[in-house]
Amino acid sequence: MKNMKNIITEGIADFFCEYETPRQVLVRNRRIGITCRIIQLGVLAYIIGWVFIYEKGYQSVDTAIGSVFTKMKGIGITNQNGEEQVWDVADYVFPEQGDSSFVVMTNFIMTKGQTKGKCPELLDKQERCESDADCDEGKFKRTGNGHMTGKCFNETGACEVFSWCPIEDDRNVPDPALLLSAENYTLFVKNAITFPQFKVVRSNLVEGVDKNYLRTCLHDPVKAPLCPIFKLGDIVRFSGFDFAEVAREGGAIGILMDWECNLDLDVRHCKPKYEFYGLYGSADKTKSKSEQPSVGYNFRYAKFYMENGTEKRTLMKVFGIRIEIIVHGLARKFDIIPTLTAIGSGVGIFGVATVVCDLVLLHLLPKRDFYKNMKFKYTMVDNKSSFQQAVISEHKVAAESNWSRLRAPR
Repeated sequence: MKNMKNIITEGIADFFCEYETPRQVLVRNRRIGITCRIIQLGVLAYIIGWVFIYEKGYQSVDTAIGSVFTKMKGIGITNQNGEEQVWDVADYVFPEQGDSSFVVMTNFIMTKGQTKGKCPELLDKQERCESDADCDEGKFKRTGNGHMTGKCFNETGACEVFSWCPIEDDRNVPDPALLLSAENYTLFVKNAITFPQFKVVRSNLVEGVDKNYLRTCLHDPVKAPLCPIFKLGDIVRFSGFDFAEVAREGGAIGILMDWECNLDLDVRHCKPKYEFYGLYGSADKTKSKSEQPSVGYNFRYAKFYMENGTEKRTLMKVFGIRIEIIVHGLARKFDIIPTLTAIGSGVGIFGVATVVCDLVLLHLLPKRDFYKNMKFKYTMVDNKSSFQQAVISEHKVAAESNWSRLRAPR
């Protein structure tokens, strides 16, 4: 029992009072030394250049929460068959609430005075009827405009349908676009964002953008990069499209408001950058029309009214430019936790140099056996008696060495 107590006490004392350190071997080899330093310099360059400078690993990151408000201004005038009509914001912007996604009408096909009734279907050259049997009563074509009544107009080859009459004829799109004046419309974009983690709130109406500035400014990537007022023609041009081409059949453009903020600097340096991307709209001139079945952007809407007790409507097929405003915000600020994490990771990567050099040293060099003997200490123990003999021999050698030092003349 007493021996067991002593063993436990010695074990506890050894655990708390002793320190173990690995043995190091200093290898004087030019190839190994240069290899080790090159790897260490590469790791150091990665830590400083990539982790800290490029990726800014010493900062914590927060994404923005934002909202966008838009407002269009401009007047357009059309003249069809001697009939002039004026178009303002209430007529050519859909929807009218000022959303971040909206359409500006640039071309249209108008069908006035439609009423519910029976009339000939829009003539299709590929599906002409020759008799009433070709017009199945109660059915409708996938590309048709109403239910067939079972009657065929032999003189035209069109089936009679129950629909809004007269049927809209959209086979010929006005060229050039009826509202080419939309090129001079202006778009005002108001954006506010917040970085909740850092409690920072910013608006694109930054310092220096006041009422007097807004009265005269027009966005230009070089001369006026912070002006939030854009000319529609410039937006299309910045996106890489041709305005006349896109205005004819419509298209879509993305406006990216990019907030990249380093909050270690003054918050005044946190400003947006505007980028423009053409999503779709231009036809590929290298392909035929059959290879491009759906070009541009369009939709329909109707204005309903009553005339002499009869419900009527004016149907509009609208071709327009769809604007998508996207806000991307990312803020960074110094934080001790990611800094220490990045440093710790870098220190750990330094161990790669040791691993690589050990592989070369112990397996590739001509003197690898010599280096193995220097690096590792081998102990051959077959059984308990051999172990005891090895310990006794070691003690004898140590005792003889001590006795020789004592007898040595001073």
